[in-house]
Amino acid sequence: MSIPTEPIGSIPRPAALQQALAEHAAGRLSDEDLAKLQKQATADTLARLEQLGCPVLVDGEQSKPSFVTYPIAGLADLAPDGAVIPFADGHTRQLPRLTAGPFRYRVHADGYLRNAQNHTDHPIKQAVIAPSALSLLYPGGGIDGYSREAFLSDLADEAEADIRGCLEAGAHCVQLDFTEGRLSLKLDPSGGVLDQFIELNNLVLSRFSDDERARIGVHTCPGGDQDSTHSADVDYAELLPKLFQLKAGNFYVQLASEPDPERVLRIIAEQLRPSIRVFVGVTDPIDPRVETPEEVRDRVLLAARHIPVDQLGTCDDCGFAPFADDTSTSREVAFAKIDARVRGTELAAQALGL
Repeated sequence: MSIPTEPIGSIPRPAALQQALAEHAAGRLSDEDLAKLQKQATADTLARLEQLGCPVLVDGEQSKPSFVTYPIAGLADLAPDGAVIPFADGHTRQLPRLTAGPFRYRVHADGYLRNAQNHTDHPIKQAVIAPSALSLLYPGGGIDGYSREAFLSDLADEAEADIRGCLEAGAHCVQLDFTEGRLSLKLDPSGGVLDQFIELNNLVLSRFSDDERARIGVHTCPGGDQDSTHSADVDYAELLPKLFQLKAGNFYVQLASEPDPERVLRIIAEQLRPSIRVFVGVTDPIDPRVETPEEVRDRVLLAARHIPVDQLGTCDDCGFAPFADDTSTSREVAFAKIDARVRGTELAAQALGL
C-alpha cells in the first residue's frame, strides 16, 4: 500500500478482561491472573489486526489502565483530587494530584512494546502520553520543597526516557497523545496554556535527532470517551497552527467527525512543511455506524486534494475506548472500522494510480 495507514492506540478490551478489571479493582482477582488475561487480550488484538492486513500494529493498550495514567499507576505520591476534565454529555474524568517530588514514572511504555513484540514480527507503533498532559498533575498551589520548575525538569527527563526507550526497543514509530491540546483552548481561550504545552513538548522533542523525530508523531483529537468528547466545540483553526510548531515528523489529526473536513484540510495545507507526514482520520470511533471502504476512499481522495500524497497517511480519528472502563464501543465494531480504514485507503491509492 502506497498510502500509509496506522491505528491510533486503544482497542476495546474483551468482555472477559473488562470483568477481570472490575474483579481486580474489588480485590477479588490477583495481579498474576489479571496479567495473564491482559497478555491473552494483547495477543488476540495483534493477531486480529494482522488478519485485517494492517501494515502497522498496536497492542490495543490492553494492559494500560488508561492512555494517560499508565506511567503513574501505583505511584504513592498522589491524591485523587486533581484536574477534572468535563465531557459534553456531562460525565467527567479526574486526574490525580501530585503531592511530593521528585516525579518519576513507575512504568515506561517500552515494556508494553516488548511484550507485544513477543506475539508478532509485524511493525508495531507505540503510543505514549505527552508530557503536557502529565504537567496537569502538579497542583496550582504548589508543593512544599518541590517547585513547578523542578517538576517540569523531572517530567521532561521522564518523557524523553519513555520515548527513547520505545525507539531503542524497535518501535516502528512512537506517537505522543496530545488530546489536551484542543482542550486547553476551551479551558483558556487566550491560548496561554496551549503555548505552555507546546513549549514543554518541544523541550522534549528537541532532544531527538532529525532521524529519530521522523519516527515520532503527535496525535490530536477532541477526546473520545463513552461516546462523548471534551472539546469538539473548539475551533480547529485555533489549534492547528500551533500544533504544527511541534518538532515531530508525523501528525495524526482527527478529521472524520469534523463537520467541515475540507475547511480543516485547507488549514492543514497552510501549515505543511517538508519532511512531515499528516495522517488524517477517516473513521469515527464514537459513531456506532461502521464506515464503508468506499466512504473511507472518498475521504482520502478529498484529503489528497489538499495534502501531497507523499505527505499523506490515514488513521482512525482517535483510539477506541482509551479508558479501561469504557464499554461504549464494542470490540467487533472497532475491528470493523479498522477493516474499512485499511481497505478504503487501498482503494484510494488505486484511484490515485499509486
